[in-house]
Amino acid sequence: MKKRIVCLMLAVMMTVGQAATVSASREQELREEQAWTSAQLDATYAQIDQFYAAKQQLENEIAALDANLVNVMVSIQTLEGDISNKQADIEQTQADLDKAQKAKDKQYEAMKQRIQYLYEKGGSDAWFQMMVNAENLSELLTKAEYTQKMYEYDRDSLETYVNTIEQVTQLGQQYEQEKAELEGMKQEYEAESVNLQTAIDERKATSADYDNEIAYAQQMANEYAALIQQQQAEIEQLEAERIAAEEEARRQAEAEAAAAAAAAEEEAQQEEETVVYDEEGNEVDASEAAENGETVYDEEGNEVDAEEVAAEEDYSGSEEDYEYDEYGNVIDTANTVDPSEYESSSSSSSSGSGSSVVDYATQFVGNPYVWGGTSLTDGADCSGFVQSVYKNFGVDLPRTSYEQQNAGTEVSYEDAQPGDLICYGGHVAIYMGDGKIVHASNAKDGIKISDNAAYRTILSVRRLV
Repeated sequence: MKKRIVCLMLAVMMTVGQAATVSASREQELREEQAWTSAQLDATYAQIDQFYAAKQQLENEIAALDANLVNVMVSIQTLEGDISNKQADIEQTQADLDKAQKAKDKQYEAMKQRIQYLYEKGGSDAWFQMMVNAENLSELLTKAEYTQKMYEYDRDSLETYVNTIEQVTQLGQQYEQEKAELEGMKQEYEAESVNLQTAIDERKATSADYDNEIAYAQQMANEYAALIQQQQAEIEQLEAERIAAEEEARRQAEAEAAAAAAAAEEEAQQEEETVVYDEEGNEVDASEAAENGETVYDEEGNEVDAEEVAAEEDYSGSEEDYEYDEYGNVIDTANTVDPSEYESSSSSSSSGSGSSVVDYATQFVGNPYVWGGTSLTDGADCSGFVQSVYKNFGVDLPRTSYEQQNAGTEVSYEDAQPGDLICYGGHVAIYMGDGKIVHASNAKDGIKISDNAAYRTILSVRRLV
């Protein structure tokens, strides 16, 4: 009877378990879908972070390009001022040249008039007439000395004016050359400003593209997050339904088991316990008789099998002889492992002095000037020359002259020392001391030493060592 009760409980639990398994299968599918959606959400957020990082890098580049563009525009303005000043020098030189030419012409006319006067008065015998007309030797010598001084004065004056005209002409040519160089630098910096503005515009366009990518990725992330919430709600609903079904199945199983137990108990009470006797009619124990191989009889004297009776007596124990799990399944206590036991069984170079920098830089005087070059031997422009010289002493400088204007420490020109940078509009040089500079001047002169560091407007003096 007891065996029939247990089988009934197992059948009920299996039916309920199948329904619970179907619900659990859908719940597992949803959890797997949710895990995939979460992975996609994490990947989308990682992509957003990458977009933001790339956008930030572009913004940093734009800021740097803007700063360079400002420096280039300042250099252009400075060059325009220098060009204007140089034009004023050229105009002043032209005025001085006109003045000297007029003085030369005036002196030449005066000399011609004096020569004409002498010849008109004395002709080719002017010197003879002067001696004849002289009253004495002293007067003759005085006249001769006076005439000689007059000739010397005229000759010296003419030579002076000729030299002045030549010097003023050379100075005008020098100013014209310097103006041409300044205008060439201005054109180069204007081209550089156009390139910088183009680079800025390109990066701003790329940054705008990143904004669109970020907006789209954020939209996808929002959709993934909403889907995760939807999946979670469905999982919680299925979980609640599963728990409710399991509780209902357990309640029904317990009720049916209780009813079956009550029926079995009532049936057992109605049945009399089987009593067996030996051949002499004495009541004996069926288990002992079965072990001894004895023949036993029921109350009516009919022979019965002692082993079957003993088996029924062994099975007729109470429900306390068995243990069940939460689903009504019989637990094999002999092979049950304690959870605690299961857990335990399963667990470079140094910088030099300013004088050293100057000594090193002057070694390359005479080498060519090359726009955009950085080679001290094969050719460099002004900033490339300065950068390469200081690189030898372990000092890393920016590439362009307008960037080098911000290097090191600002000092006044009055406090300038050998090795300091002299920064002009669109040009940079190394100060040698005593007002001299060494620099990559231009394509005509190459790397040279200039005696006047203030030959152009000085924007800044920077000390690096």
